Amino acid sequence: MPRAFDIAPLDATFGAVITGVKLTELDDDGWHELHAAWLEYALLVFPDQHLTRDEQIAFARRFGPLEFEMAAISNVRADGSLRVESDNDDMMKILKGNMGWHADSTYMPVQAKGAVFSAEVVPTIGGQTGFADMRAAYDALDEDLKARVETLQARHSLHFSQSKLGHQTKKADGEYSGYGLHDGPVPLRPLVKTHPETGRKSLLIGRHAHAIPGMEPAESERFLQELIDFACQPPRIHHHDWAPGDAVLWDNRCLLHQATPWDMSQQRIMWHSRIAGDPASETALAS
Repeated sequence: MPRAFDIAPLDATFGAVITGVKLTELDDDGWHELHAAWLEYALLVFPDQHLTRDEQIAFARRFGPLEFEMAAISNVRADGSLRVESDNDDMMKILKGNMGWHADSTYMPVQAKGAVFSAEVVPTIGGQTGFADMRAAYDALDEDLKARVETLQARHSLHFSQSKLGHQTKKADGEYSGYGLHDGPVPLRPLVKTHPETGRKSLLIGRHAHAIPGMEPAESERFLQELIDFACQPPRIHHHDWAPGDAVLWDNRCLLHQATPWDMSQQRIMWHSRIAGDPASETALAS
């Protein structure tokens, strides 16, 4: 029986470009094939889809309930005006914060399962999105370090990660004071995560992680940064060069991702739909 689409693996330990299919026309059999490919490759790139907002939301929902339906990741305000980088307002600080390697919603009580991300307007230079394979990173650790990280946890906080950029996240009048900047408990998560569907182990690190219990703050920060520096190297990384109409689907349970700089005098308009994690496997540890 012919496959519903074509798969071209990326030159990395993960990821594939999917062609020969329109996501809006994918039947149930095709979706099951796609879901299996997603679990295998963790990142799927779909060129030339040009999804409408409703189409993107509907596609994301096939993978489970949504944490949120749609958010603009953009340097363009709702009124169409361009944000000025030199103003370095709260939204600009969020955009710059996203340039650090991270997994989505590790700072929430339930970590996200994945995301669909699409490009509407892209700059002529820069603005790629990087992805990093934490399964291959875990596999590449020496046995002593594997044994050590298996015993460790870290706190995850958007307040923490944004504060490193000088973002005063608890200002009552801040332009970005909403999603992720909650006043609830700071989630505690293991440094090694077992994927609930594949059983593969991966590192759970990134810019939101800090304060490993039992370590001094400086030691914890140094150790976590060394893990990121080791993990986010070829052949475990891929940076996607966007074209308008591209869509990607990634597995947030085993990949990190990052934005990259661009000429912010040019528009960049991207749309993000976040797939909610299963509380049975994505809930933070009890403190």
